Amino acid sequence: MDRSQKTDAVAQLNAVFNEVGVVVVTRNLGLSVAQSTDLRSKMREAGASYKVAKNRLAKLALKETQYEGLEEYLSGPTALAWSVDPVAAAKAAVEFAKSNEKLEIVGGSMGGQLLDEAGIRALASMPSLDELRGTLVGLVNAPATKIARVVNEPAAKLARVFGAFGAKEAA
Repeated sequence: MDRSQKTDAVAQLNAVFNEVGVVVVTRNLGLSVAQSTDLRSKMREAGASYKVAKNRLAKLALKETQYEGLEEYLSGPTALAWSVDPVAAAKAAVEFAKSNEKLEIVGGSMGGQLLDEAGIRALASMPSLDELRGTLVGLVNAPATKIARVVNEPAAKLARVFGAFGAKEAA
C-alpha cells in the first residue's frame, strides 16, 4: 500500500466513523477466508459492515471523531464492524462469535460511549431499530382497533335487540 492509498483509506474510515451509530472491535484468531466471507455476508444482511483495517490507519481515522477512545482496543489482529443502527453490528458480531470461537469481541463504542465486551453483548441483546419500529406501530395501531370496536359495539347490540324482538314477534 503506497502513501496515497493509505491516505485514501484513512479518509474513507474517517468518513465512516462520522456517519455510524456504533463501532465494534473484534479480534480475529485465525478466521479462514470462507469464515470471513460468511461473517461479512451476515453483517450485510444485518445492515452492518465489517472490515479488517491496519491498526495504525484506523487510529489515524479515529482522530477528531466521537470514537477516539477505541484506540486502546486496536492492538493485534483486529477488525472493525460498524452500522448506522446502534444494535445491528453488535448483534451480528456477537451471533457469529457464538458459533465461531476464532472471532473474539474486544469492545466498541456507541456514539461517544466506550463499551467493553460485556457492554457490546448487552447492546446485542437489545431489539434493533426495525424491531422497535414494528413494536411502536403495533402499539399505535392497537388503540385504533379498540376504538373502532367500541364505536361499532352499540350498533351491533341494537341490531341483536331488533333481531331478537323480530324473532319474538314472528313466533
